[in-house]
Amino acid sequence: MVVSLRFILTAIAVVISAWCAAAPRVLAGRELAAAAAGGDDAAMALRHEKWMAEHGRAYKDEAEKARRLEIFRANAKLIDAFNAVEGNTHRLTTNRFADLTDDEFRAAWTGYRAPAALAATSGGGRFRYENFSLADAPQSMDWRAMGAVTGVKDQGDCGCCWAFSAVAAAEGLNKIQTGRLVSLSEQELVDCNVDDVNQGCEGGLMDDAFQFMARRGGLASESSYPYRGVDGSCRSSAAAARAATVRGHEDVPRNNEAALAAAVAHQPVSVAINGEALAFKFYGGGVLDGDCSTELNHAITAVGYGTAGDGSKYWLMKNSWGASWGEGGYVRIRRGVRGEGVCGLAKLPSYPV
Repeated sequence: MVVSLRFILTAIAVVISAWCAAAPRVLAGRELAAAAAGGDDAAMALRHEKWMAEHGRAYKDEAEKARRLEIFRANAKLIDAFNAVEGNTHRLTTNRFADLTDDEFRAAWTGYRAPAALAATSGGGRFRYENFSLADAPQSMDWRAMGAVTGVKDQGDCGCCWAFSAVAAAEGLNKIQTGRLVSLSEQELVDCNVDDVNQGCEGGLMDDAFQFMARRGGLASESSYPYRGVDGSCRSSAAAARAATVRGHEDVPRNNEAALAAAVAHQPVSVAINGEALAFKFYGGGVLDGDCSTELNHAITAVGYGTAGDGSKYWLMKNSWGASWGEGGYVRIRRGVRGEGVCGLAKLPSYPV
């Protein structure tokens, strides 16, 4: 009886010992899965912290920081997924817009107001380069190398891309005509060119800006009427000294990249585009050829064209989101696409005269 009891107790001890040895292994597996999930969260939080430091971003409280982290996470995952696809001709990056929602970005960083009727964009119907043969055009053009492009500017969270696009085109024309490159005033347009279409930081149209310059006899310099990035009252005294003259504008024939090339071969050209697409907003370099709507909501300036090392033809465009965006503030976009062009760039180009 004693032997039997001792045998039973021994057997129970062996079972308990075996169970205890196995239990840690089960728990370790569960903990490992939890750690992996937490690791992804921790890695993204660390990535967000580094991004905040890089872009000087600070939030009012922990609740706002947590909300921005979730927006950052969603954008970062889209960017990473795009960059993981082989064969893309451009790459995306978690730039200064990575913690903004689509609505927030659209409201602050675009600002092109498409005309209610396309006929309203007519510059009189003339296109002075219509008889220009592209066979006579250079194989590549970069108005920066010709000294006709000022440094990259930053519109900030004022939706006046239209003013920056028009000013860049006017700066180029002034250099070509006078030999002098002068940085002109976007703020004069924001403050003084207020009408039915152009509404300062609330958006506008380059054609109206060119018409304003023509009525006023030109535009003041950046130094005499500096940029502030907010709507203000028109300062007539600062605007009085004209640093460049514009007589009017003309429109490039719609949906015609050959005509656009003829114009860009002669001068920088204002271009409307879809700037809220993932491919454009988070553009980090390469020749942009992504999935992009042709709904126009942003304005940039075509300052050249060329061919990349892999044979991809591209437009060289100056943006107004600072030099940290894209390729030093510029974007190369696929050239030679039928119809409206990538992101709608061929729909409504225009230039000052």
